[in-house]
Amino acid sequence: MLVWIGSLQPLLLGAVLLWSAQAKVFSRYAAAHARRTALAPLLGEDRAVLAYRTLAGVEAVLGAALVLPGLVRLEAVAATALSTGFLGYLAYAKIKDPKASCGCLSAQPIPINGRSFGRAGLMLAGSLLALASGAAWTGGLADHPVAGVALLLVEAAAIVVFSPEFDERWLMPLRRLYVRLSHPLASPGAFDVPLESTVDQLHKSSAWRDLARSVTSDVREHWDEADWRVLVYSVRYAGQPASAVFAVPRLRYDPQSVRAAVVDDNGSTLAALEPHAQPEYAV
Repeated sequence: MLVWIGSLQPLLLGAVLLWSAQAKVFSRYAAAHARRTALAPLLGEDRAVLAYRTLAGVEAVLGAALVLPGLVRLEAVAATALSTGFLGYLAYAKIKDPKASCGCLSAQPIPINGRSFGRAGLMLAGSLLALASGAAWTGGLADHPVAGVALLLVEAAAIVVFSPEFDERWLMPLRRLYVRLSHPLASPGAFDVPLESTVDQLHKSSAWRDLARSVTSDVREHWDEADWRVLVYSVRYAGQPASAVFAVPRLRYDPQSVRAAVVDDNGSTLAALEPHAQPEYAV
């Protein structure tokens, strides 16, 4: 049984690594996000971007090798080494900079938490099972196609549950559904909008695109004002520290309405960005 389960792990591991690689390569905010990960204090901001891109390349190559039938044990050894290294990186990052993002499966600035370690543990366990099995996933899936697909779906679901990056796609809708079912007379805007939803909308706005490269922190402060949620980030403006204040629609999805201002420590406005406006500042 363990041999059969282990034979299917390369397919799951490869899929996760390929997803992780594409998130690092194709996100328009990847470079800015790399500077906010735990790689920055470890390597420096400029080297962090290079390391982030290099890791994406390693994940893409290894992910493709795992998905395509080939030298199973060699690929499993590489996957085991990568998973072990990643667990070590998470432990270092949690100690060095607890608020830093791990830079795992998306460009969202999500701090490292217990779920991050749980996902890395699942990846390591899968790698060890694949290494112990030494069999190709094609054979295991051909022997038990229905059970094999069911097992992979359960394992994929476990990866999603242990990935905060995917909460917006499944956990938040479930919470909203629960609120609607448990409070059937409540209005659509009667529940508290999760901060993650607001951040996701912010990341789709022109204001964020204009300022993303200068952002040096995760959300520092946030509060609600009527139909708006205000988010405050640290930024580097004209060579000096400042704050970026974003006003994001709270009860509707309208990224193009997001406004932003850059203020110094004295509260003076250094720059103001209207929707679609091009910033006129130095970074």
